Amino acid sequence: MSRKAAVVALTALAPISWGSTYFVTTEFLPPDRPLFTGLMRALPAGLLLLALTRKLPQGAWWWKSAVLGALNIGAFFPLLFLAAYRLPGGVAAVVGSVGPLFVVGLAALFLGEKPTVRTLLTAIAAALGVSLVVLKAGAAFDTVGVLAGLLSSLSMSAGVVFTKRWGRPEGVGALALTGWQLTAGGLIILPIAFLIEGAPPALTGTNLAGYAYLAFGNTAISYFLWFRGIERLSASSATLLGPLSPITAAIIGWAALGQALGAVQLLGMAIAFGATLAGQLGPRTPKEAGPAAEAEVEPFSSAEGNGQEVSMDLEGSGVRR
Repeated sequence: MSRKAAVVALTALAPISWGSTYFVTTEFLPPDRPLFTGLMRALPAGLLLLALTRKLPQGAWWWKSAVLGALNIGAFFPLLFLAAYRLPGGVAAVVGSVGPLFVVGLAALFLGEKPTVRTLLTAIAAALGVSLVVLKAGAAFDTVGVLAGLLSSLSMSAGVVFTKRWGRPEGVGALALTGWQLTAGGLIILPIAFLIEGAPPALTGTNLAGYAYLAFGNTAISYFLWFRGIERLSASSATLLGPLSPITAAIIGWAALGQALGAVQLLGMAIAFGATLAGQLGPRTPKEAGPAAEAEVEPFSSAEGNGQEVSMDLEGSGVRR
């Protein structure tokens, strides 16, 4: 297995894990508490990673961590849950599937990743495949729900792009950076959850087991793999792994909940999976090519590392302020 294939495989575990969220939420958690569930996913996981890494942000990374935590967690979760409440699940998933198109546009604007015809067609094919998998005939559209779904997708897409743009400070691992973002995101959700949903519900052993899985397997480990993958892959390649989440959810629904999978759903899975694979094709970056290539070109120099006030994309000869 090539180095890039290994990176892609590990990163893909994140959206695959997120595909189990619906099953765990419906089968293990108390009903109608989406914000509390978002809080329990983010904050315990973030605090655990902070305790393990024993590193806190320094300087500009206090506000950068807050921004990334808001985009990837704190704003994303509430908007996603609002869309889920206002829209049928299939419609919400379809609205969310436009994320790769948002990433293509934002990456062109902030990262200098020029969109290619192949990338655009792949992103469109991914959205089409997800639509065939999850969209049901006669599905209702709600304006507020659709807007919330689009904003949640835009928030996560911006999080991907700015995670890629800013990298991480010298001497700080991906695990610590993940902890910063999850903690910041959880602290943003905390007051929203209590204001809207009130005090936490009484929890059973089954509920606690579900929250433990979501916090540590579905969030702490998955987001660590996700942010690590964003660092090593192009923004568009990473986000085009996203269709694996609804594909996984559909397979779990069929295997564990007895939900039917017809010919249209299977065709959609094939299209979405094909788009995911196509999204990983392209020239390798130095980090993907291996140690020898890394020695030749260091693709990113952080402001902290070069002692200047700018971060430089040496691979693209660009300067990021």
